[in-house]
Amino acid sequence: MPQHHLGSQFSPLYFLAALGAGGLSVSLFIYLMFLVPHPDTPLVTFHHLAAFLSQQAWWQNLLVGAALMGIAWFAFWHFQLLWWNLREFRHFRNTDTYQTLLNSNAEISLMAIPLTLAMSVNVLFVLGALFIPHLWQVVEWLFPLAIAAFLAIGIAALRILLRYFARILIGGSVDFTNNNSLSPMISLFALSMIAVGLAAPAAMSQNTATIAVAIALSLFFFTTTGLLLLIKLINGFGSMMASGIRESASPSLWIMIPILTLLGITTIRLTHGLHHGFDNPLNAGSLFVLSTSILSAQILFGLLGYIVMQRLGYFHHYLRGEIKDAGSFALICPGVALFVFGMFFIHVGLVHSHVIDNGSVAYFTLMLPFILIQLKTFQTFFQLRKRLLIQPAA
Repeated sequence: MPQHHLGSQFSPLYFLAALGAGGLSVSLFIYLMFLVPHPDTPLVTFHHLAAFLSQQAWWQNLLVGAALMGIAWFAFWHFQLLWWNLREFRHFRNTDTYQTLLNSNAEISLMAIPLTLAMSVNVLFVLGALFIPHLWQVVEWLFPLAIAAFLAIGIAALRILLRYFARILIGGSVDFTNNNSLSPMISLFALSMIAVGLAAPAAMSQNTATIAVAIALSLFFFTTTGLLLLIKLINGFGSMMASGIRESASPSLWIMIPILTLLGITTIRLTHGLHHGFDNPLNAGSLFVLSTSILSAQILFGLLGYIVMQRLGYFHHYLRGEIKDAGSFALICPGVALFVFGMFFIHVGLVHSHVIDNGSVAYFTLMLPFILIQLKTFQTFFQLRKRLLIQPAA
C-alpha cells in the first residue's frame, strides 16, 4: 500500500502514478478495440466480447480474458492511487510548502490533477463499455454527461493555468535558468487530454446537437493547446540550449509523445464527427499522412529524450539508484502514448488505407515494436510503484 501522511514531502506529480495506471488500463483496451469485430458500434462493447468469445479457439479466449483482467487490475490501481493522491493533496495544502509552490515555477505541476481526473473519465467509459451489458443502448444519454464532466475538468484546468499565467505576466517571475526543460508542458498534456475526451462524443454520437457541442468544446481546448505549444516549445528549447537541461527534468523531453498522441486522436475523432454529423468527406489518404507525420515526430522526440537521459545517467540514478523523485512517473505516459498511437497508425493509417491487411504478417510485424514498448512500460510502472509509493521515502 502507498505511504500515508507525506505532508510537505508530497508533490502534485504523484498524480502521474494514477495517470500511468489509468493509461495502462486503456492501452490494454486498445487490443480489444482493434482486434474484436464491432461493425455496428464505434466502440467494442460487452455484447461484442460475448459473441467473440463464443466463436473463438481457447487460446484466443485466454488472451481476451487476460486483457480484461489487466484492464480491471490497472483500473483498480488507477482509482486507488487517485484516492490516495486526493487525500494526500488535501493534507499538503495545509503546509508552507504548498504556499511556496503557488509562487514558484512548480505551480504548473498542479495541472497533473485535472490531467488525471480526465483520464478517470476515460477509464470509467472503458469499464462501462466492456463490463456493463446493454450500456450502448443508452449511450446517447451518457454523452452529455461525459461532455459535462470533461468541461468541468477543463474549467478547473483553466483556472490553474490562468492563475499561473496571470502571476508570471504581472510579476515576470519565471526563472528561465531553472526552467530549462519541457516540464511546464504538463499543462498542455492536460488540455489535450480534455480535448480528446470531448472529441469522443463527436466521433461516436448519432445526435447532431451532441456532435456540434462536442466539436466546438473540443476545438477550444485543441486550439488553446496548439497556441501554447508553440510558445512553450520555443521557450523550453531556448532555455535548454542556453543553460542545458537538468537531469531530474530530462524525462520532460518525452512529454511531446503523449501530447502528439492526444492531438492526433482528437483530429481523427473530429474528422469522423464531421463526416457522419455534417457529411464532410472522409479521406483515408489524409489520415495516412496525419498518422505517419505524428508517429515520425514521436519517434524523433523519443530518440532525443532517450539519448539525453542515457548520457545524463537518469535511468541509473532515478530507476536503479538512490534518487527518488515523483516526477519519474512521467516515464509511464510516453510508453503508453506511443503504443496507443502506434495501434492507431496501423489501423487508421495503414489498414483503412488498404496499405496492409488486418491480420496479415505485415500487420503483426508492425505491432511487435509497439508491444515491446508496452511491456517495457509495464515493467517501469511496477518498478516505480515499488520505489516511490511502497518503500519508505529517502
